[in-house]
Amino acid sequence: MSRTSAIAALPGFRLTVGYTVLYLSLIVLLPLVALFLKAAGLGWNDFIAAAFNPRVMASYWLTFGTAFIAAVINAAFGLAVAWTLVRYRFPGRRLIDALVDLPFALPTAVSGIALTAVYSQNGWIGQWLEPLGIKVAFTSTGIVVALVFIGLPFVVRTLQPALEDLEREVEEAAASLGATPIQTFIRVTLPAILPALLTGFALAFARAIGEYGSVVFISGNMPMKTEVTSLLIVTKLEQYDAAGAAAIAVVMLAVSFTLLLGINLLQRLSGRRHLAGV
Repeated sequence: MSRTSAIAALPGFRLTVGYTVLYLSLIVLLPLVALFLKAAGLGWNDFIAAAFNPRVMASYWLTFGTAFIAAVINAAFGLAVAWTLVRYRFPGRRLIDALVDLPFALPTAVSGIALTAVYSQNGWIGQWLEPLGIKVAFTSTGIVVALVFIGLPFVVRTLQPALEDLEREVEEAAASLGATPIQTFIRVTLPAILPALLTGFALAFARAIGEYGSVVFISGNMPMKTEVTSLLIVTKLEQYDAAGAAAIAVVMLAVSFTLLLGINLLQRLSGRRHLAGV
């Protein structure tokens, strides 16, 4: 009996598969189809005008640029935080571990208000940065700060299980062969956790692309400067331009899906290389 037929013979297999397909169709596919149909009603010329005018293009560059920068920062700092929580025992460790999930618990609007209060010109940190010529609130830098805040838990929580499952004996063997700690990390540890790191990066990146609540307050929402695409879509809806909002959303969906697909393929490739090396 083949593996596929053996799985199909399991009790409840058809019911669970049918339920899964139905759930995905109603919750995921059906809204996406409605979105594409709404955008298709514009016609090609109107679609291009709505989805690729200068204001929209500026929002694309800002959204994907800040999301990528924030995801890179989260990958680096998330790795450091996960490494500290897994490898070391110290007073307050559980408190720090709980604080990592704070962005999950806070409404994004609350996060945006808090960050704006801290980094504005008269804020706790902003008032010290202002004399140095560093402005965070109402700039693209503020957007990156907000996206780092809401994206860090995705990287930390993805890396923690990978680091916990990593066999310390392999690292000890590398050290016994004369490898320095940096060489051990680059050649042994990093390849083992790279798939998890890429997954965390992809999750943080995807979360940042669609972020609205925390960004809307700290960005300043200036067209062509600090207006992210999610805010522009809401603005279109407030102007009763549902078709224009759908056109922008379709472009965002296509680009996001392509980027995430590429990251997932890279993740699988790195995982196969690691298994081949083992």
